[in-house]
Amino acid sequence: FLSPLLADVEMLGAPDPELAATMGFSGFGKKARTFDLEAMFEQTRRTAVERSRKVLEAREREKEDQAEKEFRSPRTDSSASASSTTGAGSTSTQRETACSESEDSSDEELTGPSMQSQTSAQGPAEDTDGDDEDDEFIGPPLPPGFKDSDDDNDDDAEEEDNNPVKKIPDSHEITLQHGTKTVSALGLDPSGARLITGGYDYDVKFWDFAGMDASLQAFRSLQPCECHQIKSLQYSSTGDVILVVSGNSQAKVLDRDGFPVMECIKGDQYIVDMTNTKGHTAMLNSGCWHPKIKEEFLTCSNDGTVRTWDVNNEKKHKSVFKPRSVQGKRVIPTTCTYSRDGKLIAAGCQDGSIQIWDRNMSVHTKFHCRQAHAPGTDTSCLTFSYDGTVLASRGGDDTLKIWDIRQFKKPLNSAERLPSFFPMTDCCFSPDDKILVTGTSVKKGGGSGKLFFFYRETFQKLYEIEVTDASVVRCLWHPKLNQIMVGTGNGLAKVYYDPVKSQRGAKLCVVKTKRKERQAETLTQDYIITPHALPMFREPRQRSTRKQLEKDRLDPMKSHKPEPPVAGPGRGGRVGTHGGTLSSYIVKNIALDKTDDSNPREAILRHAKEAEENPYWVAPAYAKTQPKTVFAEVEPEDDETDKPEWKKRKI
Repeated sequence: FLSPLLADVEMLGAPDPELAATMGFSGFGKKARTFDLEAMFEQTRRTAVERSRKVLEAREREKEDQAEKEFRSPRTDSSASASSTTGAGSTSTQRETACSESEDSSDEELTGPSMQSQTSAQGPAEDTDGDDEDDEFIGPPLPPGFKDSDDDNDDDAEEEDNNPVKKIPDSHEITLQHGTKTVSALGLDPSGARLITGGYDYDVKFWDFAGMDASLQAFRSLQPCECHQIKSLQYSSTGDVILVVSGNSQAKVLDRDGFPVMECIKGDQYIVDMTNTKGHTAMLNSGCWHPKIKEEFLTCSNDGTVRTWDVNNEKKHKSVFKPRSVQGKRVIPTTCTYSRDGKLIAAGCQDGSIQIWDRNMSVHTKFHCRQAHAPGTDTSCLTFSYDGTVLASRGGDDTLKIWDIRQFKKPLNSAERLPSFFPMTDCCFSPDDKILVTGTSVKKGGGSGKLFFFYRETFQKLYEIEVTDASVVRCLWHPKLNQIMVGTGNGLAKVYYDPVKSQRGAKLCVVKTKRKERQAETLTQDYIITPHALPMFREPRQRSTRKQLEKDRLDPMKSHKPEPPVAGPGRGGRVGTHGGTLSSYIVKNIALDKTDDSNPREAILRHAKEAEENPYWVAPAYAKTQPKTVFAEVEPEDDETDKPEWKKRKI
């Protein structure tokens, strides 16, 4: 009686092979039930419930012998009562199990055994356990070879607990093309709906998993900090604002759509004591949000301070923490973070130390380790475990270490030979807190950048993923999506997921087909036959130019040959080439007279006789007042020979 039922299930519920290949659930069998396929199987479930109820009622009337009552009494009663009262509620779950399992065993016969063979095969051993399971079993028994889905899930859970590698969602991946330069920042909102990427190309791009199709295009791109590299991006605990930390000294806060909300103030760089400045005075290195207080965030800078800020007050920081070296000198913090409860603030410094303060006490450190990493290297990441007892640090000395802050002198475990060329190479914990993940850097042409997975308790390397032929800079394992986001050195942002273990995220966009590009509507220029019917608007037809040239030759104005340029002093009333103005004429012909006057005295006295006989300029003016010219009398020079030397006039 199961053959027509399973045939219907196979006909209605079997997924399309292309869709199955894309989604990745072909070959996983019953695990595909984690997908939201209830809409596809709804009609099949209703048909299965109705048929199973009719078959059970018919068989109960026909076969009521003592053996059947003995083996079926608890199971059949519960199934009949539940099917008549609750309907498709729990029966649909059993049918769904049968449907999903039937896809795995497609090579077997799809017809099930009769009731007697099933009950006889189960025997009294099943009867002993039937009292405990009678409330869960509804519908006809399954064919031999099938197991209960709960038992299978328990077995799978046990296998995953024993083998943590199976928890890593890496069976499928998608690649988001951010640009051509390093993706230096990644951020996912708490719900996992949107991803933001930032890079060395100054761009911040927004990706919406639910709105993207298979073309995987960002829906918004902007440069919030102009020509500064993006160092860090993070959504707040509520997901409504984004913290942007770049290479300048002022952190910015954007809303979900990329519009600015606030910008931190820049401090006075001429004040020595950084406590008295209102903001950072040098390049920022890192930043993060408070995990509990949605308005507070943290930044660290090359000015040697770690500052907390309030979104509602952009004019001044809330508090200042100043890391100090062993000698008490200023040291630069390269990364900072909050603990999971938000009560502690940790900073990794350039002298290799890790310093932790109480959030409410900014003077002295609560915990510190002076030689956590090699001095002079940039500790690129600090992150607390989800249980809050363990701190992981990614050092610029190619190590990954894990610390118990209560015993901060020595690391619990350490992994070496993990190259890091970037000041923001990070590490993160898995959602179950058992695995630690970090990426490695490679030189150009030096191999592939890898993502390493370490077991937290023993620091044994569990797994590695070859990501691309460039460095792996950022990694992020989202706890709700159970997907791993990776930022690389060649401008890619990769998302690793598993169709069964992961939720939403990349699974939403890979199944959508690419939208057809709209053809650009080109406007062809049509010829207008009669633009204007009236003669006054008609354009004159092109005529022969020969007659027009003949007329122009008869016109004396048009046929006049232009005068050639004047060479020399000028003729015909035209001035020479030096200009056509009167001043140029005077300069050329009068002021620059070319007569050679070698003796200026003779040149002046040459006109003396003419001036005396016919005075014109000076003599008539003095004719009445001074008819006789009076000249100055020349005094004889004193004889200076008799004077002493110091009285003589110096010439």
